Amino acid sequence: MDISQYLPVLLFILVGVAVGIVPQILGYILGPNKPDPAKNSPYECGFEAFEDARMKFDVRYYLIAILFILFDLEIAFLFPWAAALKEVGLIGYLEVLTFLTIVIVGFVYMWKKGALDWE
Repeated sequence: MDISQYLPVLLFILVGVAVGIVPQILGYILGPNKPDPAKNSPYECGFEAFEDARMKFDVRYYLIAILFILFDLEIAFLFPWAAALKEVGLIGYLEVLTFLTIVIVGFVYMWKKGALDWE
């Protein structure tokens, strides 16, 4: 195995790191640095914060977010299938129908349990 085979990977890593770090360094060096009390004060909607930032959130917000991500990813699996529909044939079509059946059963279950109700 020759180490020169890894040169493109090394270049890719170096360019990625440079694109992420060089703008930050340039901004720090070239950017204006004139702090004043208004810039250093906590800002929230134009007035001082009146509550602690670590307040409790209802778990339903997280549940809805997780369900959205779950269904969004499951639907994203349909795009490659749709692009290769002619090549996958009947077996691929039946497999996607099975997949969609499982997704729909999960969706109906969550709907019946009230996980999607917003109060």
